[in-house]
Amino acid sequence: MATLRRHVSHDRFQDLIDSRKRTILSTVPTTADYERMLRGAALRITRPRVAVLSAVHDHSHVDTDSIIGIVRHELGGVSHQAVYDVLRALTAAGLLRRIEPPGSVARYEARVADNHHHVVCRSCGVIADVDCAAGEAPCLTPSDDHGFVIDEAEVIYWGICPDCSATTPVDPGRDSRV
Repeated sequence: MATLRRHVSHDRFQDLIDSRKRTILSTVPTTADYERMLRGAALRITRPRVAVLSAVHDHSHVDTDSIIGIVRHELGGVSHQAVYDVLRALTAAGLLRRIEPPGSVARYEARVADNHHHVVCRSCGVIADVDCAAGEAPCLTPSDDHGFVIDEAEVIYWGICPDCSATTPVDPGRDSRV
């Protein structure tokens, strides 16, 4: 749970930084908002679905085990499989996005309406959103698209977060994930 708190506090700090870039500040969704999202995606409204949506909206880039803990804290006895099924349904419906940086477990986020990227700390694994580097989605034009119609680019930047760089000497030639 301490790891989750670290991710949450960093994400909220990053959201404050990112909010300066946005002209409209987002509001915190309510249960009614989650229910509208589910209806809009033609999904039945269930307590586990609402709880999972809430958990991911409250804790961006959260892993499955943390989501299970949050949902169980809210609802009581919910099985691992139920949460996995809900995550799969919400991701398929486009209400959540699954990311899985190399060497990391799957994580989920609620920011799905754009093609943004991520920066990952090599030391602690914290993840933050990065807006597209240039232009519109898919953000990058490949040198050769091999005939593909490209609609998305996934970019992961790797480095050391401010918290870790303050406590750990950085050797840019060494990958600490190894």
